[in-house]
Amino acid sequence: MREFGIGVIGMGWMGETHSRAFRALNERFHDSGLKARLVMCADVDAGRAETAQARFGFASSTTHWEEVIRHPEVDIVTVASPNFLHREIVRAVAQAGRHVLCEKPVGRNAAETMAIAQAARRAGINSCVGFNYRWVPMVQYARQTRDSGALGSLTHYRGRFFSSYGHNPLSQLSWRFEDDKSGFGTLGDLLSHVIDMALFLAGPIDRVTGLRHTFIQERPLPQPGVGTHFSLGREEDPSGPVTNEDYVAVLVEWAAGGRGVLEGCRVMYGPKCDLAFDLHGTDGALRWNFERMNELEVYHPSSKRETGLKADLHDGYARLVAGPEHPGHGQFLPGGGMALGYDDLKTLEAFRFLESIDANRPHAPGLEEALRVAEVQDAIVRSWETGQWASVAPLTAAE
Repeated sequence: MREFGIGVIGMGWMGETHSRAFRALNERFHDSGLKARLVMCADVDAGRAETAQARFGFASSTTHWEEVIRHPEVDIVTVASPNFLHREIVRAVAQAGRHVLCEKPVGRNAAETMAIAQAARRAGINSCVGFNYRWVPMVQYARQTRDSGALGSLTHYRGRFFSSYGHNPLSQLSWRFEDDKSGFGTLGDLLSHVIDMALFLAGPIDRVTGLRHTFIQERPLPQPGVGTHFSLGREEDPSGPVTNEDYVAVLVEWAAGGRGVLEGCRVMYGPKCDLAFDLHGTDGALRWNFERMNELEVYHPSSKRETGLKADLHDGYARLVAGPEHPGHGQFLPGGGMALGYDDLKTLEAFRFLESIDANRPHAPGLEEALRVAEVQDAIVRSWETGQWASVAPLTAAE
């Protein structure tokens, strides 16, 4: 049995989710020969750090993230802090020779993401980035289907992430709404997932043109250490300006020849967590939505070609329901139609990272995959500035 010591920095909602994931993988993958042990957690709010220690079973807690990295029993550091701290923390993790799991978006901008990836590359550490929607069993199956050639050549791809977490003007002005702390708004928080999914399923992107808009200009100021970006303030609370974008839309040309659109919004009334894709090829199509994450719709009208009928009465999408035959599902549930949830994806993410470290192979998605996302984001920003198409190009500037 190989055991990995885990340190978590930032004990907000995402830090709690990672803590549950590492604890859960010991049971879900009990026969894998791999185990995680929660060693130390850190948060600037002492009460939150101490509560997390007691709640999740960390051996210790601290208000200084540097102590997590220096702890001799920590092998992997999870960075779940606000975005503006990622560069400093991940560089320190790399210098200490620890492996790192960093939440997305890795940097506040493309230059920061590049610097972080370079630091990890030089140190020779392994990395994982929290693009956890890749681990949905039906998304993994969609990738397998695409790789099999059953869909033919890519013609169209549409990806989106519509969320309503910020639709209420009283949603607190958390760091996600401030460019100095978060960097991008929807481009970093939501569209990073959309771009990663598009690269994972449809391949490299050639060029883009995009637009952005901020619908809600001010929000109530939050109380430090209290609540999340889902929390509401009061009308009488003092307010501050929103300094990044609520909405992003991008026209895309893929290197393989496909065309499509990527779109994201954090203030849209109606959708709750509408991360979705439609992938169309010359021989078939797939569509999926996280709000129904355990289903995949498949369109493969082979019967029409086989029968030669002018019209096929059975022509259309077929709904597949996740089961143990789909990647990762069987570690959680024994039968089809039994639903996995968000936390299960984080458990799969954590375990796959441990597997990669144990096998001494680069993990994907890691910081190199985050760099590919940042390259697309960089092209989108250039298109915002010029109002024209921008090519996706490697980021090469030195740290």
